[in-house]
Amino acid sequence: MQTTTSSETDFDIIIVGGGIVGAATFYQLQSRFPNRRLLLIEKEKELAHHQTGNNSGVIHSGIYYKPGSLKAINCRKGKLALEKFCKEHGVNYESCGKVIVATSKEEIPAMNKIYDRGKENGVSCKIIDEEELKDLEPHAAGVAGIHVPEAGIINYKNFCSVLAVKIQLSGGKILLGEKVNFITPSREKVNVQTEKGLEFEAGKVINCAGLYSDIIADKGGAKSDMKIIPFRGEYYELTDSAKGLVKNLIYPVPDPNFPFLGVHFTRMIDGGVECGPNAVLAFAREGYGKLKINPNELLECLCYPGFIKLAAKYWKTGLGEIWRSLSKQAFIKALSVLVPEIKSQDLKKSPAGVRAQAVNANGSMVDDFYFSRNGNVLNVCNAPSPAATASLNIANIISEKISEK
Repeated sequence: MQTTTSSETDFDIIIVGGGIVGAATFYQLQSRFPNRRLLLIEKEKELAHHQTGNNSGVIHSGIYYKPGSLKAINCRKGKLALEKFCKEHGVNYESCGKVIVATSKEEIPAMNKIYDRGKENGVSCKIIDEEELKDLEPHAAGVAGIHVPEAGIINYKNFCSVLAVKIQLSGGKILLGEKVNFITPSREKVNVQTEKGLEFEAGKVINCAGLYSDIIADKGGAKSDMKIIPFRGEYYELTDSAKGLVKNLIYPVPDPNFPFLGVHFTRMIDGGVECGPNAVLAFAREGYGKLKINPNELLECLCYPGFIKLAAKYWKTGLGEIWRSLSKQAFIKALSVLVPEIKSQDLKKSPAGVRAQAVNANGSMVDDFYFSRNGNVLNVCNAPSPAATASLNIANIISEKISEK
């Protein structure tokens, strides 16, 4: 990995955060402005270490999102850009398709609303009956469904690795293992200091810090009532003998009263099948394990008025998510609604992920992409799913925003 030397301290643009949005932004900026001096600073020893490297690798179609929203627009455009990049640069992906399953007649109205959204967003999708569902997913149980043939799978960490190679070949600078400690904007320049004492100056800074985006924004002087609340998503994986229960992607009709999609089955690009996730409060922003606790981060979260109001609103659903975290049988019960044949011996533990969920002080979740700006510092405050699918188009938007006076 190409890194900076001590003599290289002055840049046109510095990007803080080396997840998929940060890497894609570097790539798009470099393509647009090949003569600009760019630096990406990442606190870990590799790119895509956190949210990007700990998801199930779905290429989303855009079927769920409100027409006209940034989610819908970026997902559709970003998906095409992602697939084009993968074809041109040899990144393995597969358009395997997914089914969204209505397990009862009561779910059909909500399913139809999702289908209508998909059609309005330009998604290739089809309402299917029980027989057609069995043809696509023989072990799935449902009275009807939506088939989305253009949904796909990929390893986003591999995608980021190829982005990094392209960046390096074009002379881009990536600094790993350096945590940003201070961002001090002035009229002409932004001063960036790392925890280890390195100091840089840039004309502009882009905050793509993911789970720490609100903290980095605060360091740059952009005060906001919004705060990142970390939710851990826990997974199981099907054993080799049980992989035949799932051909591709099986999703439920999401509960309209809960902001997450619910447990589902995802065939991964490496051939494994992930089952999950649930959604429970993580006790640290990088709390991938149940016992990983950062007391300061946990206290900050529990005392935040927005979280208190959110927990009061969703306490019953939240208790169910916690119970599924503690009880494998409860997790299996949720999975068996979609695939009744699933048994305890069919599942083995799989690594968890953590989702950065932006929450307003009034307790509402920030549902769409959200940017803020403080002078020469642009903050990507919220980049929820489908950020990975949409990353190349989000990067285009960021490139346009950072170019504005």
